[in-house]
Amino acid sequence: MSSSVSSKTRYWVLALAAIVLDQWSKWAVLSSFQYRERVNVIPSFFDLTLVYNPGAAFSFLADQGGWQKYFFLVLAVAVSAYLVRAILRDEFATLGKTGAAMIIGGALGNVIDRLIHGHVVDFLLFYWQNWFYPAFNIADSFICVGAVLAVLDNIVHRKTQEEKY
Repeated sequence: MSSSVSSKTRYWVLALAAIVLDQWSKWAVLSSFQYRERVNVIPSFFDLTLVYNPGAAFSFLADQGGWQKYFFLVLAVAVSAYLVRAILRDEFATLGKTGAAMIIGGALGNVIDRLIHGHVVDFLLFYWQNWFYPAFNIADSFICVGAVLAVLDNIVHRKTQEEKY
């Protein structure tokens, strides 16, 4: 095994851990909840629930009749492939590679849902009084945190590059 591949093992492990944690959490919710059932965890703030999202973030395109399933499948696989390539080519610093691995794991976790269920399983519901944040899942969390890390890496890397000139 080349040092380049072995030095990146931690990123593949992180992506795999994201997938496993995401799928395990969804299995637990699917095994324990009826559709739209809610269990309060923190009063007036956080519930566990079971909802299905055939669209993307915030149910974007959820009401479009089914074509979006394939669109988001292809998009997630394409983005994941690009990020795998970027990690392998060292296009990011450590923070960016970590973010990319988190995005890969989250994206593929949701791809698995689309392939198995035809939609994404969401179950984390945060709210305050009458305001509700759209339900989401562990994969979505990995994607969001990964995106923040990738942006931070880009900002730091860009600043470092500018200081060189």
